[in-house]
Amino acid sequence: MDYVERVLAEVKERNPGEPEFHQAATEILNGLRPVVAKHPEYEKAALLERFVEPERVIMFRVPWVDDAGKVHVNKGYRVQFNSAIGPYKGGLRFHPSVNLSIIKFLGLEQILKNSLTGLPIGGGKGGSDFDPKGKSDNEIMKFCQSFMTELYRHIGQDTDVPAGDIGVGGREIGFLFGQYKRIRDEHVGVLTGRGLTYGGSLVRTEATGYGLVYITAEALRVRGESFEGKTVVISGSGNVAIYATEKAQQLGAKVVAMYDSNGYIYDKDGIKLDVVKEIKEKERARIKVYAERVPGAEYHEGCKGIWSIPCDIALPCATQNEIDGESARLLVKNGVKYVAEGANMPTDLEGIEVFQKAGVVFLPAKAANAGGVATSALEMAQSSGRLYWTFEEVDAKLKNIMVNIYHNMDRAAKDYGCEGDYVTGANIAGFIKVAEAMMAHGIV
Repeated sequence: MDYVERVLAEVKERNPGEPEFHQAATEILNGLRPVVAKHPEYEKAALLERFVEPERVIMFRVPWVDDAGKVHVNKGYRVQFNSAIGPYKGGLRFHPSVNLSIIKFLGLEQILKNSLTGLPIGGGKGGSDFDPKGKSDNEIMKFCQSFMTELYRHIGQDTDVPAGDIGVGGREIGFLFGQYKRIRDEHVGVLTGRGLTYGGSLVRTEATGYGLVYITAEALRVRGESFEGKTVVISGSGNVAIYATEKAQQLGAKVVAMYDSNGYIYDKDGIKLDVVKEIKEKERARIKVYAERVPGAEYHEGCKGIWSIPCDIALPCATQNEIDGESARLLVKNGVKYVAEGANMPTDLEGIEVFQKAGVVFLPAKAANAGGVATSALEMAQSSGRLYWTFEEVDAKLKNIMVNIYHNMDRAAKDYGCEGDYVTGANIAGFIKVAEAMMAHGIV
């Protein structure tokens, strides 16, 4: 049993019942084999064992009272995974599916994603099994205040800087920041994704979706292609999906499908994004309403069918493991040439293998959806310097970061003998920086 196999066996033994974490660790560590082979000193320093073990895991209860006076109790999490290159940085997710396994898988991925941005930020993740859907603003405020009443003691602008994720948008960040400020009596950049009136950054709302399209556009450009005239399928209908659609359309693509957790819409003439924004951002309604308002649009119950729609480019922007081997084979059969992950780990291991064997250009999440955390780090810089950058300035910095990420992972793949394998390239490019910092710090 070699070093990587031994560490993976230990991960599964020491973390039973955590399939998402096992999946992420397997994908990452297998991709690091070429690096480990060149650096025998890593095994002597137990570097991989330390890399896959969080520096700190915080779990806590979150009691809150609904509008009817009923008391509820949710679980809260913050996994501070690795601070070798900077303070912990990563989102908070509020969704019923949240558990320790999911938070750990997201935190592990976040280490490499943050490293790939080239900015000095470590990896962390957090959240709760609380479901914001159907809750009043008052109920969400009470939950966020209770959540922050525990979390505040574990975070700080030079320690751990959370942001939003699924279920945590501008409203939730506002409530969380307000409670932090009230408890600590300080106005600092301890959360990113804040409103523009109290320290937030322009482009942060659009960043993950825009960044996804920027890195895909670079992959197209180096192959003599562009988004112009391409047919695109995008899963999800939240923040990432909406702004990926916006930027893809700006670059000349036709986005024909989106979905939410109930089903998907198909519009052969191209998605009318203003209608989607009205439904999802203002009304907070289900995506099926789109088909009622746009003549010729179709709504289909269930989500998996979206991958049967012929397209040139697929951008999965919903949740983990939404593309399995069967869906990947269907996409390949129907002509997909590029797949870039806007969500975290939306393609399972079988699906990735299908795409790579078919010669599909596959851009993994830790690279492709790094635009959000990159812009969060730019927000941190603005907060620290009491600066204000225009939309154009931030957007230009974001585009430059995403273009650099593409070329860094492309170069790493070539340097380690796996040209075109961007999964391995992204893992290696992100890991080397973290590994060098960990070795420099000694056994800590």
